[in-house]
Amino acid sequence: MSDQMLAETIEIEGFGGDLIEAYFARPTGAGPYGSVVVIHHTPGYDEATKEITRKFAYHGYQAVCPNLYSREAPGASPDDAAATARAKGGVPDERLVGDVEGAARFLRSQPASNSKVGVIGYCSGGRQAFLSACNVEVDAAIVCYGASIVSDPPAGSPSKARSIIHLAPNVRCPILGLFGAEDKFPTPQEVAQLDAELDKYSKEHDFHIFEGAGHAFFAVDRPSYRPEVANKGWEKVWTFFGKRLGG
Repeated sequence: MSDQMLAETIEIEGFGGDLIEAYFARPTGAGPYGSVVVIHHTPGYDEATKEITRKFAYHGYQAVCPNLYSREAPGASPDDAAATARAKGGVPDERLVGDVEGAARFLRSQPASNSKVGVIGYCSGGRQAFLSACNVEVDAAIVCYGASIVSDPPAGSPSKARSIIHLAPNVRCPILGLFGAEDKFPTPQEVAQLDAELDKYSKEHDFHIFEGAGHAFFAVDRPSYRPEVANKGWEKVWTFFGKRLGG
């Protein structure tokens, strides 16, 4: 497999027909390739998230990361855009669903697509990946330490996100969950509660709680990074998407 790729900033159609910024990376071959929608974390559409998007292209997937803060702060730095979005309570759920639907539609429209699309998200994006699995026609979803799926944000948080565990009966695709044993958002107890709820409705899922890791253990540019755990997590990602998305 060639490791040649093309990565660029584009516009895609999101919620309500809005044109939003997105980062698109893909192999240069003819395919066919599976595709991945990458949902960025709360710090936003940043360098680290673009690197993850390119990582998927390196491994043979078309990948697009929509800038969920395009409307709040067009052209702003990731830090400024994230601050603006936080001050407004974060990304509304309905808009997120529409933006992910637009990203999935864009990926399926590409000539090299095999029509299979997965979604992956980190932190707030982990919650949004679960939300997408309940509302968007995707073939697989990966939840990386998604906060506020089981419990509302702590008191005093500006986030308007609320628990979405009640959506478990609506899950449309297999889910892989990757969590840290030392995380507080979500705690292992919350992960166990979500696991039980998905079992209750016979939803296909595979959860892993890694010892020695807390929140954001994939984040290479943050003190929370745990290389050994992250490498194990990536192996789970490649196996899961390889089975569900092909290519």
